Amino acid sequence: MKTPLKFILLWTVATCGGFLGSLFWLEIAEQPEIGMVQAAIGGLAIALPQSFILKDNISILKWVLFTSVAWVTITAIGVGTIGWIIPSTGIFPLRLLNGVRSGFIGGFSIGLAQWLAIRQPVPWAWQWVLVNCFSWAIAIPIGTTLGFILHRLTRLFLGEVIGLGITWLIVAILTGINAYRLVK
Repeated sequence: MKTPLKFILLWTVATCGGFLGSLFWLEIAEQPEIGMVQAAIGGLAIALPQSFILKDNISILKWVLFTSVAWVTITAIGVGTIGWIIPSTGIFPLRLLNGVRSGFIGGFSIGLAQWLAIRQPVPWAWQWVLVNCFSWAIAIPIGTTLGFILHRLTRLFLGEVIGLGITWLIVAILTGINAYRLVK
């Protein structure tokens, strides 16, 4: 049995590693430029390493399939492929508000889909949906704000990409804390 710290570190490496790996196939872009195929690839890149960590408590196939479907769904309904898109607005307060909104909606969709893959009966499994909602609703505004600032300071788009990396790091840590409850 892994200690909580080891598990959270492993989950964080798997999630952030999945994001970094996805960049071989996906291009960071502004919101309307990423389509549903890219969303499916991104969902797969994240879900696969996570599923191996949770393999004793979930169906790997369901976790990967449902997570990928969730990413496609949030892209299809116009929220965008959160985690891979840069807000198209340069207006700081709108970035924050849109980040909270898209994070909450996207996190709800991802959490609900993953909840369906968690083997029942895990008495607290429904909380996974809330964890995802709040993790993304917190992480996106922080990451896009830092990305915005870095972009303005350096005049390099790389600042925005670093902001997305920070977003993924925050989401990985927050969800990892709660994913540990699945394995203990």
